[in-house]
This record gives sequence, C-alpha cells and structure tokens, in this order.
Amino acid sequence: MNSSTLSRPPLTKTNIHKVAILFAGGPAPAANAVISTAASSFLRNNIEVVGALYGYSQLVNYSPDRPLQEGRDYINITQRTLKRTRNTQGILIGTARTNPGKQVTHREHLADPERTKELRTVHAALSSINVDALVSIGGDDTLKTANKFRGFQEYLPPGSKRIPVVHVPKTIDNDYMGIDFTFGYFTAVETLASEIRNLLADAESNRSYFLTETMGRSAGWLAYGASIAGEASLVISVEDIHGKYLTEETTTDADTGETLTRRVMIIDQVVKRIVATMRARDELEGKEFGVIILAEGLAEYLPAEYLQGVGRDEHGHISISKVNLCKVFSKLVTDEYKRQTGRSRRVTGLQLGYESRCARPHAFDVMLGSQLGVGAYRALVEKQLDGVMVSVAGQLELNYVNFSELVDGETLVTHVRYVAPGSDFHRLARFLETYVNELRE
Repeated sequence: MNSSTLSRPPLTKTNIHKVAILFAGGPAPAANAVISTAASSFLRNNIEVVGALYGYSQLVNYSPDRPLQEGRDYINITQRTLKRTRNTQGILIGTARTNPGKQVTHREHLADPERTKELRTVHAALSSINVDALVSIGGDDTLKTANKFRGFQEYLPPGSKRIPVVHVPKTIDNDYMGIDFTFGYFTAVETLASEIRNLLADAESNRSYFLTETMGRSAGWLAYGASIAGEASLVISVEDIHGKYLTEETTTDADTGETLTRRVMIIDQVVKRIVATMRARDELEGKEFGVIILAEGLAEYLPAEYLQGVGRDEHGHISISKVNLCKVFSKLVTDEYKRQTGRSRRVTGLQLGYESRCARPHAFDVMLGSQLGVGAYRALVEKQLDGVMVSVAGQLELNYVNFSELVDGETLVTHVRYVAPGSDFHRLARFLETYVNELRE
C-alpha cells in the first residue's frame, strides 16, 4: 500500500513573532468570531497571540514597578483557548472604554510627550511582553486611538521598537466609513426587530403605543434597520432633523464663559410629526396602536434644558442613558395627541439596545466577523501593512483602507457615515412605515 506523509502548507516569512489582540468599546455580536479567527490565523503561522484584557484599561496602568501579569492584564491565546468559540456570545478578552489618546486632539499633539504619555505607556506595556504587532477591534473612538497609537510612534527616538497596528471596525450602529456593514449589525437589528414585533402585538391588544429608543448615537442605521424588519409605524433619527425640525441654540460654557452655538431640534415639530402618524393610523387605517422608534442620538440634539446634569465620557459623548429620551417624548406625545384629538392614548416609553449587543450572532455576522479576523492576519503578515482598517465588500472580498482616508489629518476625528436622506435604504424605511402627509393645524 502506498503511504504519504501529511504536511502543513509552508509558513509565511514575517518579522512578527507575537501579536496582541485588543477589543474596546461596547460589545457586538460576533466579536468572538473576529477574535478567534484572527488568533487562529496567527497561530497557524507559529505566531504567539496574547489577548489584552478589558481594552486599554490594564495596559495604561503598566509601569516597571507594576509589570503586566498573565491572567490579570492579558491572556495567552492557544488553539485550546479557541475551542468552539466562533459562534459564542460575549467577548473572550473583555472590553472597556479607557481612552489612552484622550489628550491628543490635534496632529501636533502627537509630538508632545505629556499629551502622549498614556500612549507611550501602552507601547511600553506591549513591548514589555515582546509584542510585535497590534490588532485593534472597536468603534470609531477605538479607530481614533489606533490612529494616534500609530502616529505617536513616528516621534519615537531612532532605533525604538515600532509596533504596527491594524484595526477591525466594530459597531452595531453600522456608521463606519470604509465598510458597507459592520459585524454584529444584522444580529442586533434582528434582536431589536423581534422585540418591536412583540411590542406591536402588545400595543394592538391594548390599543396603545410604544415609543422605543434604540441605540445609534451618531447615525440611524440601527434604528432604520429595526424599523424595517420590525414593521414599526415610524422611525426618526438624527438624519431627519433638518428643515423645520432644526434650529440653533446659544449657550454659555459654565467653565470657560465661552459662547457656544449648537444645533438643536425643535421638539414641538418632532412631537407633531409623531402625532401625525398616530392620527393617520387612527383615522385613515383604523389602527389604534403602533410602535414609534427614536434613535438615541437624537439626545445630542435636545435643547440644553433637557441636558442639565448629564455628564460626558472620555470621548466627549453625553451619557445618553441618563437622558431617557423615550420618557421625555412619550409624555409630550401623549399630551399633544390629546390636545389635537380630545382623546387619550397611552404612549409608553421604552429603551431598547443593550440586549442586542451580546445576542447570539447570526450566520452572516459570524461569516463577516470571521473574514475580518482573517483579514487582520493577512494585513499584518501577508501584506506587511500598518495603519489600515480591514474591510470587506461584495462577497466578503477583503480590502484595506488607510487610516488617512477615515480620520481627519489635523483634528484626528473620524468621519461618521450617516444614512443618506433620499438613499434607497432611507426610502425603503419611509415607504414601509405609516404613509402620511404631515397634518397642519
């Protein structure tokens, strides 16, 4: 009998011997598909893999007197670690919102040793365990940090260790430039849509309305997707605040005394638009129930009186959960509906979103996340790239987008991708919701 010797494909030559994988920001379904396939790809090429635990939170606490400790600050990822993890919920290496680049707000700051102190600490921490490259997974804030981490290394003394970084885009909000859909988006949409369909059945039974607030800080992709799949009656996001719904407000900064001008929504007009939908359903369709969706990002457009005492995080975002947008609007809509019609209609405000961030990932998100994870390996090892975001298009075809195309070169702020008003995606949501010409008094 003929026998043959089993062998592996030849290894790809690389100067990378150990890579760190880091996940930061809010969770997203299929996070573990990205982490596990990226790690497995490196391990196949005999490259050691460590997972930085809880984003940057442990790395920024590094010092020679407090060296990184396995199990506390990072884990060694092996094939045994990755056993059947691709479809699991949660995040293998945890996450956090610690921002080591928060003091760097302009390109010239990258040369400032004081402003880049925490970025240098991260670099020293990774170097201390012999990491040669970094895979960053996260949202637009994490992309900004990855870009700053790469940028400050340009100012290191000659001969210093350079740690190339590639970024994998993560957000259930799907508001990333450079990629059509982010992993976890479709799972999050389906999770929210399922709840909206349940609420519709409840609303019909009670002849009432639910006014739900969904995640989507900067853009309405998640709100619109949930509306389409969940058969909501109306969806409103930041992209819809223009024309008669938008004005400007002048305030004075309490700390600096500086006069600030910001764009705010005209709440009365938005409330009337919601009531118009309710009346159209009542009077034209015989439906005394429904679900209205508001994207949480509308909170950023609230007048200052609604934001008193609401703080901001390290990235400058207001604490949206403390605003409770849906509660604010449910009361206003209830009162306006009665004023216009003389009838009472119960409108219940409800926040949705957190339950969608760690839902079991759908097959498409697992496939998308897996390709992005493999793409991180291909970018660093096969193509020897640095400062790129891994992306896919078409039938999961990999491509790599330079940070310079995604981040403003001077302010270092990322470009947000909004749902384009009048686009076919936007028109689909508008076509499927309750059809109404806005009622005029």
